[in-house]
Amino acid sequence: MTLTMTAGREQTRARYPDEEGYTERDGVRLFWERYGAGEPTILLPPTWEIVHSRFWKGQIPYLARHTRVVTFDPRGNGRSDRPQGFEAYRRREFAADALAVLDAAGVDRAVVVTWCDMGEALILAAEHPERVAGLVFIGPSLRLDEADHGQYPFDADPGTGEGWAKETRGYWLRDWPGYVEFFFAQCLTEPHSTKQIEDCVGWAGDTDMETILDGFRGWETKIIDPVEVAALCPRVRCPVLVIHGTEDAQVEASVGADLAAELSGRLVLLEGAGHAPHARDPVKVNTLVASFAGVGEVAPAARTWTRALRRPKRALYLSSPIGLGHARRDLAIAQELRALVPGLEIDWLAQDPVTRVLEAEGERIHPASAWLANESTHIERESAEHDLHAFQAIRRMDEILVANFMVFHDIVREQPYDLWVGDEAWELDYFLHENPEEKRAAYAWLTDFVGWLPMPDGGDREAFLTADYNAEMIEHIARFPRLRDRAVFVGNPDDIVPDRFGPGLPPIREWVEGHYDFAGYVTGFDPAGLGDREELRRRLGYRPDERVCVVTVGGSGVGGHLLRRVIAAYPEARRLVPGLRMVVVAGPRIDPASLPTHDGLEVHPYVHGLYQHLAASDLAVVQGGLTTCMELTAAGRPFLYFPLAHHFEQNFHVHHRLRRYNAGRRMDFAAATPEVIAAAIATEIGRPVDYRPVETDGAARAARLLAELL
Repeated sequence: MTLTMTAGREQTRARYPDEEGYTERDGVRLFWERYGAGEPTILLPPTWEIVHSRFWKGQIPYLARHTRVVTFDPRGNGRSDRPQGFEAYRRREFAADALAVLDAAGVDRAVVVTWCDMGEALILAAEHPERVAGLVFIGPSLRLDEADHGQYPFDADPGTGEGWAKETRGYWLRDWPGYVEFFFAQCLTEPHSTKQIEDCVGWAGDTDMETILDGFRGWETKIIDPVEVAALCPRVRCPVLVIHGTEDAQVEASVGADLAAELSGRLVLLEGAGHAPHARDPVKVNTLVASFAGVGEVAPAARTWTRALRRPKRALYLSSPIGLGHARRDLAIAQELRALVPGLEIDWLAQDPVTRVLEAEGERIHPASAWLANESTHIERESAEHDLHAFQAIRRMDEILVANFMVFHDIVREQPYDLWVGDEAWELDYFLHENPEEKRAAYAWLTDFVGWLPMPDGGDREAFLTADYNAEMIEHIARFPRLRDRAVFVGNPDDIVPDRFGPGLPPIREWVEGHYDFAGYVTGFDPAGLGDREELRRRLGYRPDERVCVVTVGGSGVGGHLLRRVIAAYPEARRLVPGLRMVVVAGPRIDPASLPTHDGLEVHPYVHGLYQHLAASDLAVVQGGLTTCMELTAAGRPFLYFPLAHHFEQNFHVHHRLRRYNAGRRMDFAAATPEVIAAAIATEIGRPVDYRPVETDGAARAARLLAELL
């Protein structure tokens, strides 16, 4: 598969710098950033110019929550200058750049964490010991002997382009993208590393081959030789940690082991890891670095320890912030769970907009929720006009997921819980399976869909990627079945799509039936509990003789384009349905003032208990999200739903379920002009429906499954 060698649009960061700027040294401008505050400072310098400082994205948010972090782009990439001539790229230049950045950031002394160090950090620590409080080498390339490491002489051109023969000037001139793809595949040899490889290939696209050629002119300019390494090592006085993967295809682990021994440092070998464990195993690397630097522990000024049998039963509940549907059903499950386990205390690790629902219900939100990087903001930035490539958006949320798992990691190390519940808490489930030793409590996973599915226009590449993600998940569950004490499918077996996880992988339904319990759907409310519909309408301010159309797009800001399209249809819809009352609910993340208005049109912000208004309506117009559509199905109300383009869950999983319930009328946003929408409103409003009944005991069934773990 050929990757694109351009970085393109930068994905949403989990944390943005508190300070940034340029410093100039010998005519070369260097771009640097500072995150967080406190001591010791951690410097994350660049490796050689093939990537820039974003390759530390898995470390910055976590470390910066605990101390000050400084990083910078290398000369030759990112926002730093690209000087010409190979002399500009010698290791001593990079070491001097690091000193200049520390000065610019006002840092006297730092713990230096370096990846694939070729001499610059060693030079810095040996020749400027007063500036270096500690050294962490990740996959260092510093050899203490002259042994050939298997690469071709750079100026040779054997013409085959096989293996390391790609690392020649002639091959680069013929196929630079091919070399970059090969090189990063050798950095990230672990299975299922597609996203990390794509990131690195994209960052390499932020420089050019001419700059790399300048910097790569002979290994003598790229890396200090063993004689100089041996001379510098005795001058290093600070503590040293060496982290090296045993399956590093770039630099064998013995190189790191020899360096650790020479520096009297600590060696940590990561069995099965490749050359870039900070990218592929960020949780482990983060905890190693934090422990070495003496940061990361969140200890209160005073602490009370309670004997285990005296502790109240406690649960930590993670509810997905992408939309508001999870919040409604999770509240219903939590209420049933408290009834089954008297005295149960529940803390919520959640973020906007879920926190608005929880606060309105008087729930206790864990204060560490303030540290979470907002996933809804990322989803909104990934969307276009009623278009959200959900699979790719979640892939590009990897930095946020790492950062948010590290928040969870800190909480559960500090506070004991009896149960963790993750409702589509992707970060918890993924990184717990990647780091199974971190399990400290019973763990329950909830979801209403299983299986990443490719969109047709994604071609072979997307089909490969979705299958790869599914395969990794299947491998996780097979290898560590003990991690999920309960996996609960919010629905029934017939709600599962009739697809396979991918070529050579099992059918989705067959696999889910073997690995999940089924709770039935959880609406979060009992339609019968709403009472008489006419009385409900009166209570909500709707007259018996008016036709009410409620328009809503859920809890994210993705639905603004649909709201505007439906609002544009209102005048024609009102002509076709005299006296039509259209109530538009913008939700918590769309400013009602940003929407157009018409006489007689009502636009409201977030409405708590929106399900009541949906049940009282004569018609609803919604996105293709499962929760709102199923609330309408349970209430027996007609509705139009517009799945987001490229949103695999809405187009496949939700659509399959709604067809099973014979519910709703699917609309194509691209073809739905205001006139088309108006005609559909006129046709569907007040239409009698014949939906399959939705169970009302789903929350109680889910709670019983969770209560068994307590």
